[in-house]
Amino acid sequence: MILLSGLLQLIFLFTFSYQSHSQNLSSEDIKGQMVKDWERAKAYTIDYLNTMPAGKYSFKAVDSLRSFAMQMLHLSAGNVFLMSNATGSEPLPWLMSNPEHRASAQKKDSVMYYVTTSYDYCINAVKTFDVNKWGEKTKMFNVFEETRFALMNKTFEHQGHHRGQTTIYIRLQGIKPPEERLF
Repeated sequence: MILLSGLLQLIFLFTFSYQSHSQNLSSEDIKGQMVKDWERAKAYTIDYLNTMPAGKYSFKAVDSLRSFAMQMLHLSAGNVFLMSNATGSEPLPWLMSNPEHRASAQKKDSVMYYVTTSYDYCINAVKTFDVNKWGEKTKMFNVFEETRFALMNKTFEHQGHHRGQTTIYIRLQGIKPPEERLF
């Protein structure tokens, strides 16, 4: 009985402590977390770019797939295209030049440039986009109607998907890919 009483007291204290310290998240809190996540994703992707040897950027895991460079250039174009649609901000000028399909853009230094500028674009877009507009509905490809907030999240999902696809490219070179960065 004493054990049960002690256990109930602990549960009460934990519950009271949890309730007294819980807070509601504001839109600015969510924006701050989103910026933090984009900054972490940028650093993580740079780890991937630095892990793959420069001479292997043209490597394809399978002939029918994009090369490592093309995956990363697709990621960068997706960052800019999707985020510009989400926020209504002007896309970076290089987006329309389609760097993914330009041989001159597929060298390590060029890929690094496009990828880092795309992350900087997304980070700035999130920082400067009015949270009062996050709930506005907009259409992607004139088909998919989503909130601007949902499209910002889909942009983040897209970059994670394509960075993740390049893990096998690195492993097939006999190299250990970067450790996951959750924080």
